[in-house]
Amino acid sequence: MSREERIKAPRGTFDVLGEQAGVRSILEGRARSILEGAGYERIETPVLEATELFARGVGSSTDIVQKEMFSLDDGGGRSLTLRPEGTAPICRAYVEHGMHKRKQPVKLWYLSSFFRHERAQAGRYRQFWQVGAEALGSEDPAVDAESIVLLSALLEEMGVRGVRLRLSSLGSGESRSEYRERLQVYLRAHEASLSEEVRGRIELNPLRAFDSDHEGTKRIMENAPRLLDFLSLEDAEHFAQVRDLLEVAKVPYEVDQTLVRGLDYYTRTVFEFTSDALGAQSGVGGGGRYDGLVEKIKSPATPPTFGTMIKSPPTPGMGWAAGIERILLAGDPPPVAVSPIDLFVALDTPGTSSRRAAFGLLAEARSAGLTAQMELAGRSLKGQLGYANVLGARYVAIVGKDETGLKDMQGGGQERLATDTVIHAVLRGLRTL
Repeated sequence: MSREERIKAPRGTFDVLGEQAGVRSILEGRARSILEGAGYERIETPVLEATELFARGVGSSTDIVQKEMFSLDDGGGRSLTLRPEGTAPICRAYVEHGMHKRKQPVKLWYLSSFFRHERAQAGRYRQFWQVGAEALGSEDPAVDAESIVLLSALLEEMGVRGVRLRLSSLGSGESRSEYRERLQVYLRAHEASLSEEVRGRIELNPLRAFDSDHEGTKRIMENAPRLLDFLSLEDAEHFAQVRDLLEVAKVPYEVDQTLVRGLDYYTRTVFEFTSDALGAQSGVGGGGRYDGLVEKIKSPATPPTFGTMIKSPPTPGMGWAAGIERILLAGDPPPVAVSPIDLFVALDTPGTSSRRAAFGLLAEARSAGLTAQMELAGRSLKGQLGYANVLGARYVAIVGKDETGLKDMQGGGQERLATDTVIHAVLRGLRTL
């Protein structure tokens, strides 16, 4: 299957068929092996969450909250939203289920569907899938480095080409506040050259100016003050330790002082993996540290009691998400292995009695732990044998009125057996392989 076949032309939504599903299963298996091997547990959150969760957690000034969420009224006057991202729901679950009482950090991973109302393009859909990992309860720089290394390993496993890691720090506390004020002063001084969208965000989220595609804004931002120059000693030391650990792990990176990410909750470490194979929209996955998010969102309870607010302790966090469609579009994953079947049950001649015996043999084979299929399309015996060959069947049982022929599809031999002895013969033959 070609790369283009893995990710079809953008239509907003898409169907996952045949070999596409097989490739996705490979990705899920690799993610499970890498992440659970590092102590991450699988978590799944509801598709529908309280809208307030994202307004508080993701940020009211973000494109996600302002433009991209699919929200609805639940009939009781409460606003619900199809989850546009995974971190805020996991923070809610962390608080709601008392995970702060467990040994920290609590490490969780997910592979789920998400929804955003945005322009569809190759590898980006309004319903899309992400694999992600979150570690809550520790501010150790090693958590940041481990998180980045794990995503790097997954991208390598899936053969993603031309991978580059961009890395930066957004600082925290006073250093972030001081920089924000300095950047706002700079943007106001050049307001006439900025896009309307950036001008509207100077007060709410001036850092997003670095993400603008507007030519005038990009020119202005080339000389804008850089946040790394305003980091406190503590934040600078944290960032230095993250970089040092990445070097220990031999994960190459480049420091990008313009990297801010698209969500308001990030603090300190932020990162993004890109692929040269994806063109202008090169992002594959990324994330960062979000110390302060858990207590900020004050987790709303799950249905039917949306709106009940749960107090949460101060909890540092670190995580990332990567687009499944983007990974497959940029990658060369291993081929999907054909799973041969042990037994194909064919009909010697059409008829109710033969079908009844064949169906009983099929059920017996599966009960014995064999992988088995049965003729269901009315093919001729020659057509059935051809189909069994396509399936990679090891044996074919040709069920007749009084007995059954068992054909060895590898050795070429065939013997006549009583139907109730066929499964024993197949099991005996498989043991000799």
